[in-house]
Amino acid sequence: MSKVILLVEDNASDEKLTVLAFKKCGVANEVVVMRDGAAALEYLFGLGPNAPLPAVILLDLKLPKVDGLEVLRRIRSNESTKLLPVIILSASREREDVNNSYILGANAYVRKPVEFSKFVEATKALGLFWLLLNEAPSPGGAS
Repeated sequence: MSKVILLVEDNASDEKLTVLAFKKCGVANEVVVMRDGAAALEYLFGLGPNAPLPAVILLDLKLPKVDGLEVLRRIRSNESTKLLPVIILSASREREDVNNSYILGANAYVRKPVEFSKFVEATKALGLFWLLLNEAPSPGGAS
C-alpha cells in the first residue's frame, strides 16, 4: 500500500506545481489535497480507525477557515496524529512564522521556491527523505 502525502494548500497554482514536481521527480505516492485548514482537520480526524494516516503532511500557513499554525497545533495535541511528520511549505519569509512553526512542533520549514526547477529539486529532496529514508514512529507513539 502506497504512502499518502497530505498537501494542505489553498492556492491552485501552488497545488499543481507541487503535484507536478512530485511526478517529475518520480514520487508516485498519492497526493491528497485539502484546500483549507478546516478540511485538513476533518480529513485527519475523520479517518476511520483502520484508515492509514498520511506518511507526511505538507502544510501551508496562510489558509482559509483555519490557518496552518492552528492546524499544526491541533495535530500535535491529538494522540493519534502528534507524531506525524509535518513540513511547513510556505512562501512566508517572516521570522515569526518560522519560529512559531518550530515552537508548535513542525519537523521542517521549507520556503516555496519561485523558480520551478528549484521547486522540483526541493520536492524531490522532501519526497526522498520523508517517504524513503525517514523512519516513521509507530502510530500513537507506542513501542
